[in-house]
Amino acid sequence: MTEQTTPPSIDASAVDPVDRVLARAEAHRGVRVFGAAQALQDSTTAYGGDSDGDQWDREERAALRRVVGLSTELEDVTEVEYRQLRLENVVLVGVHPQGEQTDAENSLRELSALAETAGAVVLDGVLQRRPHPDPATYVGRGKAAELRDIVAAVGADTVIADTELAPSQRRALEDVVKVKVIDRTTVILDIFSQHAKSREGKAQVELAQLEYLLPRLRGWGDSMSRQAGGQVGAGGAGMGSRGPGETKIELDRRRIRTRMAQLRKQLRDFAPAREAKRAERKRHTIPSVAIAGYTNAGKSSLLNRLTSAGVLVENALFATLDATVRRSETTDGRVYTLTDTVGFVRNLPHQLVEAFRSTLEEVGDADVILHVVDASHPDPAAQLMTVRDVMGDVDANFGQEIVVFNKSDLVSEDDRLVLRGLAPNAKFVSSRTGEGIAELRAAIEEALPLPAVEVQAVVPYDRGDLVSAVHESGLIVAQEHRENGTYLHAHVGARLAAELAAFEG
Repeated sequence: MTEQTTPPSIDASAVDPVDRVLARAEAHRGVRVFGAAQALQDSTTAYGGDSDGDQWDREERAALRRVVGLSTELEDVTEVEYRQLRLENVVLVGVHPQGEQTDAENSLRELSALAETAGAVVLDGVLQRRPHPDPATYVGRGKAAELRDIVAAVGADTVIADTELAPSQRRALEDVVKVKVIDRTTVILDIFSQHAKSREGKAQVELAQLEYLLPRLRGWGDSMSRQAGGQVGAGGAGMGSRGPGETKIELDRRRIRTRMAQLRKQLRDFAPAREAKRAERKRHTIPSVAIAGYTNAGKSSLLNRLTSAGVLVENALFATLDATVRRSETTDGRVYTLTDTVGFVRNLPHQLVEAFRSTLEEVGDADVILHVVDASHPDPAAQLMTVRDVMGDVDANFGQEIVVFNKSDLVSEDDRLVLRGLAPNAKFVSSRTGEGIAELRAAIEEALPLPAVEVQAVVPYDRGDLVSAVHESGLIVAQEHRENGTYLHAHVGARLAAELAAFEG
């Protein structure tokens, strides 16, 4: 009898698992391992501090953590098909074609950060170079067997694929590795479900999850049996049978479609309130500035630095889902709004783009877009392209786009030259140190649209409300106190201009 050797145990805390995956790929296939840039920052560079104000949601967000030692590992993976996903110890798997090693490395880093944000511990992984993913198991047969051995060696209970798997690929890979297999889309949807707070945000996430789940429902045993009516017993057809009925999986699909219809109606019902708020801002000619960008680029930190909003800032992907609107003023007294929006990521599930379309419309309707890019990210060009692709779907106004390279305190002068090549007119800021914030404020003020109507009027002193309105929403060119009232030369909105018409002079 041949003696079987036990695979050596792997100390997950000793070496970063993603570094180990890429190092193994480099040794076997010549994949280049990039430098120290991570998808998540370490404790020495993570933002925070006085500029972020009171973090009221931080304690609640940190209240739920994985307990080491507890496991959801099951011998039969089918037992968890209809249970809520609980990520614990995971192994990553990715496939890339020849010549795209760098993109594969960055994507694997990002997948690791996504898994950590969802509450998982990344133990190991497999990175395979092949022209196209295997249509059966995503990775080849031999690599799937290697993945099974790694899962058994490290004691993982979940495998995460760095793509969106077809239902057949997921089932075939589960049959080989014998644990739960999920994909990148599932992880992103899980993070969104954890972080959604508002009623609208929760409804948007649930709709996206159901759209993703519907074509991936599976059934075994009793779940595939058919309902029967009349006098039909459990054993089969009998007197009074009204036909075979529908299967349990068909019933589940019908319930999901019904729930999706309810959620779509609920989201439509949220629209009038949102439109009313927008109409009120437009009626008072209040310009809007939307902060958009890649996830974890520092959008919320920038909002806090500009307005002292005190919104949640966390070193995690998709920490902010619900749009946050704050009031701000220019140096000459004009009022405008700043809106923090949901972040983007490469291969953002189209279900989320559709479900969050109402939120993304805040970007499309904005007068100015602050496009925030992480200057310390290993691939800022991909961040720019990803965000612009998504914003293009909502017809955003790129004519008033200000590219902002955040975290500039983490990059060298040579790196800044490279970034200048991507966006020559970009602003370099640091939400943590305050570098470049004054220049950014000036750029925002310059980009804000001027009120449409130029007026010259002498407003009586008993109509101080009109003078106050001009100061708040208009641009004053000249002001003079005269005997019969206050002389104003200003640019104002059409509504305010109509009220001032009676005092023109």
